Amino acid sequence: MIRYIVSRLVLSVVMVLLATLVIFLIANTVPGDPVLTALGDMAASDPAQVAEFRARWGLDLPLWQQYWLFLQRLAHGDLGVSISSRRPVLQDIIDYAPATLELATVAFILSILVGLPLGVLAAVRRDTAIDHVARAVSLIGVSAPTFWLAFIALAIFYGQLNWAPGPGRLDAVSFPPDRITGLLLIDTALQGDWETFRDAAAHLVLPSIVLAAATLGLITRTTRAAMLEALSQDYVRVAKAKGLRGGLIVRGHALPNAMLPVVTLGGLAYANLLAGAVMTETVFSWPGLGRYTFRSAVTVDFPAIMAVTAIVAAIFVLVNFLVDMSYALLDPRVVKK
Repeated sequence: MIRYIVSRLVLSVVMVLLATLVIFLIANTVPGDPVLTALGDMAASDPAQVAEFRARWGLDLPLWQQYWLFLQRLAHGDLGVSISSRRPVLQDIIDYAPATLELATVAFILSILVGLPLGVLAAVRRDTAIDHVARAVSLIGVSAPTFWLAFIALAIFYGQLNWAPGPGRLDAVSFPPDRITGLLLIDTALQGDWETFRDAAAHLVLPSIVLAAATLGLITRTTRAAMLEALSQDYVRVAKAKGLRGGLIVRGHALPNAMLPVVTLGGLAYANLLAGAVMTETVFSWPGLGRYTFRSAVTVDFPAIMAVTAIVAAIFVLVNFLVDMSYALLDPRVVKK
């Protein structure tokens, strides 16, 4: 087991280093000039100002030296300074990340609570009405573009029916709580501000449903397929022959064996929710990491782009490592291979 953990840790470190290299090369080859974006046309026409700007931000150094300095800073927890905000990128991320973390976590919990039982029911009652509904839900969730779902949901439930609050994390007349974790639901609960808690929870409903749609569809489809395969195994036939009831067979025999692919998908889906909330946050004016990343890309803010993408890569590698560990716990045969 120790050898398995060490090998996965080494592989994770190598993957993070390779990811930073790819991120650095992509960030420095995309079209766009940060000098022109930051200084403007008039200032960018002054060679002295351009030279000073490039020297200040290290843009006059060779690429290999820029990458080496980036790794050195990264090893010390220094993500650089944003060209746009003139603040440390780490501080920007600390300010914006809790909103994305809260939205992605609620969306993931929602997709698990709905997708997992729906997939199990679809497999147990194959070719019935519930199975057709589950397949339709998974197809719509996987196929519908996120930005389209976001616009439709906002137009119908906020614009037409007025059932949901508008964009943002709180109403304009609401005062945010004192920052403890940056997660509004937790901060308001800790401070006993239940009116703001309800306001924050109401604002989470629409964006979390939109963000959960694709993940819900994938989890439903994967759970259904894994359960159908598990229910067709010999040990299930033996359990039926022994007279066990259907519920016991599903919960005690089929479901535990069907969870392996669902665990893999669930971990990667959560990482994807954390990294892929750009469109949802943009449409719903959600002040999270997705909007910060989009703004950084538009302004060609190299330090912010590289820092955020490096963190996203590290999140995926970490989640993949945790999934490998859960695999070893769920199926000890993995360690022996």
